Amino acid sequence: MYIKAGDTVVVITGKDKDKFQTDKKGNVTRKTGRVLKVYPKTDRVLVEGINIVKKHERPTQANQKGSVVEKEAPIHVSNVAIVDPKSGLPTRVGYKEVNGLKVRYAKKSGELLDKAKGK
Repeated sequence: MYIKAGDTVVVITGKDKDKFQTDKKGNVTRKTGRVLKVYPKTDRVLVEGINIVKKHERPTQANQKGSVVEKEAPIHVSNVAIVDPKSGLPTRVGYKEVNGLKVRYAKKSGELLDKAKGK
């Protein structure tokens, strides 16, 4: 899987695709978020602030009243794309060898996504 925890991704399909947000400059952009967890067996990722679902919780001793909690649900990896660090647009990911290590890079700009550490 080409997405790792900590990457910034943008939603390209699904229910959050058409929900836009404004950035610091006031530009309207697609919904983006940081990957919190990766589930490689099911090809899903948990993204901060994306795919919010309502979960009904039963009353417990700690929580006397039941409640409805909003939390993130995993989204399929094919519905998100990594954000290019240079341009901020969705990009594909390629692999190349730098200093004897296999690292990921953004195909749009050629910018490295992983830190290339020397041997």
